[in-house]
Amino acid sequence: MSLVIAFVGARGAVMAGDMREISFGGDPAGVAKLEEELYCGRISTDEALHERGRALGVVLVVRDDKCKVRECGGMLVGEVGERGGGEARRRRLYAAADGFVMLDIIGQTVTRVSSGSGGRFIVLGNECSKAISQQTIAASWKRGTLEDAVRIVIQAMKRAAAASPSVSRSASVVQTPRRVDLKTAVAEDLRREGIALPPTGLAACG
Repeated sequence: MSLVIAFVGARGAVMAGDMREISFGGDPAGVAKLEEELYCGRISTDEALHERGRALGVVLVVRDDKCKVRECGGMLVGEVGERGGGEARRRRLYAAADGFVMLDIIGQTVTRVSSGSGGRFIVLGNECSKAISQQTIAASWKRGTLEDAVRIVIQAMKRAAAASPSVSRSASVVQTPRRVDLKTAVAEDLRREGIALPPTGLAACG
């Protein structure tokens, strides 16, 4: 799990995602320990991450080429993932002008986490990266323009990347000015993956 930040406003939405993907191999206890230390902020540099991995007997593969945000028919889509208890969970955010929907996806099961209207920032990530991003947003946002929100999203991404090796220093940014029927668009996006919602749609998801 790394970092996706979005702002949803009346005039549009913006979403940014880092590009880091870390694969862990080796002793499960060592992997769990390293992930805990990384995601709570006890490891602050790439060098420290690799050094701690070697000490715990964990093999690390770090890549900075995973795109976690995209634009689809005027709707923005961002996703972070985590594995726990043998199951991979994806937390996905859909956003457009003046609205958003957040889902958890485990296999073919979809749970609606939250949804709402505009005028807010949403952050998906681990404990450390979320805290840094939320602090940046709280200190910088003065109910400005969409352009101000874009600047703050990028600033928050940079600060999180400087403080945690769970976040890449490069990021993808997508924007949309469009209002979208999110219930219909989300259902269609999930269907393209072979995930069928109940007949009553998102209302039945959690």
